[in-house]
Amino acid sequence: MAAVRVEEVLAAAAQEQQQPRSVQVEKELELEFDLGNLLALDPNPPPAAALRGAGPRRESQLRALARDNVQLLAARLWELPAERADGAAGPLVARLPEPIFRLPREKPPPRPRPPTRWEQFARLKGIRRRKRTSLVWDEQAKEWRRRWGYRRAGGDPARAWLAEVPAGADPEEDQFAKLRRAKRERVARNELNRLRNLARAHRSAAAAPLHPTGHQSRQELGLAARVARVSTASLGRFQPRLPKEPAEPPSRDGGKKRRFQPLLGDLAAERGRQLELLRGMNSKKPALDITRAVNKQLREEDAEAAAAKGKKRAQRGKRGRRQQQRPGKRSGGGKKGGAARRQQQPAGGSSRRKKA
Repeated sequence: MAAVRVEEVLAAAAQEQQQPRSVQVEKELELEFDLGNLLALDPNPPPAAALRGAGPRRESQLRALARDNVQLLAARLWELPAERADGAAGPLVARLPEPIFRLPREKPPPRPRPPTRWEQFARLKGIRRRKRTSLVWDEQAKEWRRRWGYRRAGGDPARAWLAEVPAGADPEEDQFAKLRRAKRERVARNELNRLRNLARAHRSAAAAPLHPTGHQSRQELGLAARVARVSTASLGRFQPRLPKEPAEPPSRDGGKKRRFQPLLGDLAAERGRQLELLRGMNSKKPALDITRAVNKQLREEDAEAAAAKGKKRAQRGKRGRRQQQRPGKRSGGGKKGGAARRQQQPAGGSSRRKKA
């Protein structure tokens, strides 16, 4: 009888496992849902007896618990308003509400862009930016044209068929060539200002003194080329390269790109880094950099030796000045000696000089 009962229990258990579970899940405490993040929090305590140790029983219990919670989350998602994407034949999508919990960022937030020179000047002077329309009415062409650039209102003075000769100018001077020269200078000046703004934004002071007609070194030219290359929207990935230029695209600041460790993945490496950090914090003796300590000691010894040499030179200089002053005093030099000579001179000496 006992054997028959055991077989019946095992068969009933196997049949129960084969049958699909119902979508109706009952919990003693209701779950907390954050549908914006697709998150479900289960406040019900798990069965402690089933989770003790490690084995197939524990894994099956955890899978059953996760399945019930996911079933409750899916039931809540079906209660949200839904619509068809890409027409009537598209998939059915649900509109998620705003998330309740704010999840931390994996990467640090981007740094704010540094203000340009004009923005700093405008903030100092209290100048406010007023938005103007890009199209203005051209009285000559009788149509709306752009305010700046190609085919702008008023036309380009350098392309006009008539140029006015200013008062006091040489009548033989070519005014059209003068206008073209002035335009080239404005273009070069604007390009120089653009490079300076880029250098200031990239925190590089070496590209600031560049001049279009000056003589630059190899480092300055390379820095200017790198700054001009990364000024495009693609950071220079699709720009033609020089013969000896590296294949990898240059960075904005010219240095190495920072790499952050992933938050999820190698748990052993993360545990090792945390233990190393705690070991360094709890150690009584600070970590000593032998090379740095030796270099510091050598610099202090050199400074002491240089100070001692300076004192010796100062003492030698004082002794030399004293020795130069002593013979003068013995021979009657100085103010007293000069006065004594004047008293010893005859009275007629000055009259003879005046007569001469």
